[in-house]
Amino acid sequence: MPWKRRPSRSLCLAAERSAREFALEIASDYSYSVVQALSLFLTWVWNQVFNGVEVHNFERVTAVAPGHGIVYVPCHRSHVDYLLLSYIIFNRGLMVPHIAAGANLNLPLVGAVLRRGGAFFLRRKLKGEPLYAAVFLEYLHLMIDRGFPIEYFIEGGRSRSGRMLAPKAGILAMTIQSFVRSRSRPLVFVPVYIGYEKLMEGGSYLAELHGRPKQSESLTGLLGAVRLLKRNFGKVHVNFGQPLELAEFLDAHHPAWREESVDPHAPWLRGAVDATATALARAINAVAVVNPVNLLAVTLLSTPKHAADLRLLQKQIGHVQYLLAETPYAESVVPCALSAGEVIDYVRGLALVESHPHPLGDMVRASEQQAALLAYFRNNILHLLALPALLACLVSHNQILTRQRAKEAIRGIYGLLRVELFLRWEAEEIDAAIDRTEAALCQRGLIFADAGTGLLRAPPPNSEASPELQQLGEIIRPTLERQFLTLALLQHHGSGRLTRASLEEAAHLLAQRLAMLYEFNAADFSERIQFANVIRNLIDAGILQVDAAGLLQFDERITLAAAQTELLLAADVRHSIQRIARAAPAAGA
Repeated sequence: MPWKRRPSRSLCLAAERSAREFALEIASDYSYSVVQALSLFLTWVWNQVFNGVEVHNFERVTAVAPGHGIVYVPCHRSHVDYLLLSYIIFNRGLMVPHIAAGANLNLPLVGAVLRRGGAFFLRRKLKGEPLYAAVFLEYLHLMIDRGFPIEYFIEGGRSRSGRMLAPKAGILAMTIQSFVRSRSRPLVFVPVYIGYEKLMEGGSYLAELHGRPKQSESLTGLLGAVRLLKRNFGKVHVNFGQPLELAEFLDAHHPAWREESVDPHAPWLRGAVDATATALARAINAVAVVNPVNLLAVTLLSTPKHAADLRLLQKQIGHVQYLLAETPYAESVVPCALSAGEVIDYVRGLALVESHPHPLGDMVRASEQQAALLAYFRNNILHLLALPALLACLVSHNQILTRQRAKEAIRGIYGLLRVELFLRWEAEEIDAAIDRTEAALCQRGLIFADAGTGLLRAPPPNSEASPELQQLGEIIRPTLERQFLTLALLQHHGSGRLTRASLEEAAHLLAQRLAMLYEFNAADFSERIQFANVIRNLIDAGILQVDAAGLLQFDERITLAAAQTELLLAADVRHSIQRIARAAPAAGA
């Protein structure tokens, strides 16, 4: 056996000193008196900025809390999320969770208060810092082993689009490793949906949408947020999902996990982490709360110029509410109880739309800035309406097609959409979901089904229902167009010619050009991050592979994916995308 030189005492002492410094940088310093003071302060803040905080299904947490370790896994929309969730938990008699917060929030004064409120801090990147990673893993294991409740955001950062972001599996992997290592008590994940009616960060999100770099957190920026206390941000809705037992999940994924050693590189563990991350993202989506701003956003942004006749807008909101009620996405989704007219009045009160009286009928419209803000809230519930919007697209653009052809087209596109929107249906469940959606659309007079021939027909072009069906399809159109544009570029350049970065850049530039030439109902249509997500989804679905040189390889499945998407798009849009993609410069030019 080759002789290995032992590290010198000075190196050991230096490593120990660094580890101690890392531990102090990471660790919370929980203080019950500080938590009580924060609770009183936050009660005052919430009363200043919100019209109320509505909490749903918290009894699920109180039922599982005894005897279980709890990891709260909320979606991440705002910096307020940290404070809001802890506030709710504390005021319902449970222990405040220890919260994994980004090191960017460890600001002077603020960081100390957050530590005493239960925050522990995590650097954005652990790669290249093995000692820091080891200290953090051990600290997290200590928390889990002792049964402290924990909270973290699997999305990593705040969603700037309003959609669920792809999970970052780092801290989740550490959690699963820790559980496999000790199993001292059962561990459950509690998915939490947090929905706002108006975002405190709305202005900064808009600026980032238009190209401004993300601003780093600072004490000056925090003090500047005080002016927000004079504004009305509507209500906040918080919905708690069914707790997910980690042991049961591991049993289903890898029954022999109890006999396995804790190897972070083991294929079974990597697979379990990825599967758990995806399941949690879907579980969060399954407890969405539909608020008035969501409803108005999905309907008004589907109209030309983001303007609509008041009566017709009320009718379209009614269609959406009916579909959400009759084809429920999941049993824990909370609907909006307001009528269509009340929805419009409510959102007008938040200054997110404008009313314009007119002799031929009052109009409701959103300015360019209002529309950009509303796009965020449309995306919050895009997954709830994906299936009705897909079927509406198909029937509206094709006018007549068989029920079987419609199912084939939706099944063909569903795999990619499921990855992008974290949709809940398994492949074997999708046909039944399509049947329910078809029945609801028929009930509203938006499509017509002939039981004898098996044909689905669109309403007559001169009917009021025709534009209503088209507008329902508009909800999903930007998502489909981004996908088709990306596929068209890949077909044009060929396999092995583009890297992820070059494809992302080309798609972003061509989308900008399309947006200048044609009218799009999504302010975020050409956002670079949207195309990064499309490319990631194609890789996750196995349609694209990245070779050793970093080039994107694909086979004939790319043509099939493009053909399946093509059927869902209007002919003029389809041809425009193909023409612009063919005019794109050759790779490397």
